[in-house]
Amino acid sequence: MKKLEILHENDVLLIINKPAGLAVQGGKGVKSSLDQILAKIRNPPPLLVHRLDKDTSGVILVAKTKKAASLFSRLLGTNRKAVKQYIAVCSGIPKENKGSITEDLLIHGKMKKSETVFRVIKTGNIASADNLVFSILELELGTGRMHQIRRHLALNGTPVFGDDKYGDFALNKKLRKTAGLNRLLLHASRLVINDEINLDVHAPLPDYFHPFYSALT
Repeated sequence: MKKLEILHENDVLLIINKPAGLAVQGGKGVKSSLDQILAKIRNPPPLLVHRLDKDTSGVILVAKTKKAASLFSRLLGTNRKAVKQYIAVCSGIPKENKGSITEDLLIHGKMKKSETVFRVIKTGNIASADNLVFSILELELGTGRMHQIRRHLALNGTPVFGDDKYGDFALNKKLRKTAGLNRLLLHASRLVINDEINLDVHAPLPDYFHPFYSALT
């Protein structure tokens, strides 16, 4: 059983730094998941109120009561009162240093309006991969569609390194050999809620991001 890193806890919530590779919710074919682990170590089991992709690391909030779950589901979902920030390492550099991607996304057979706000933090190149140019982006969700950041960045011509669903598969294979890349470089880095509660929690970057930061210009 994976050991969970707890970033913040009080009477109504628990915030965890979810490791990459751990599914949030159990289901068919899922051997281990966050909700299963929580059910074993906490009584009563905390309740899920939002999701992260299995391969995405970082901040995830769970509620300790049904009343809290209803509140946080509203703040994180329909009302969108929370700020969810992510860090991604991407191939190439966006045309602008900051902006938003508003490509509609196909969700369950219907096109849905979607928005991802981005800001370029740094750019660099990887000498071991023929001086491949890359960028590190800070991102915020304007909407919360399935795989939204990964899909938007791929559509923007800056796919996330290590993305085996929407990314550059040939490049990922090359980076596995030359840079030891074996994870999706997308991390939920910060969660801020200022409506009804004051909450600002950061999750440190996993170690596998560090080689790309060391190659920055």
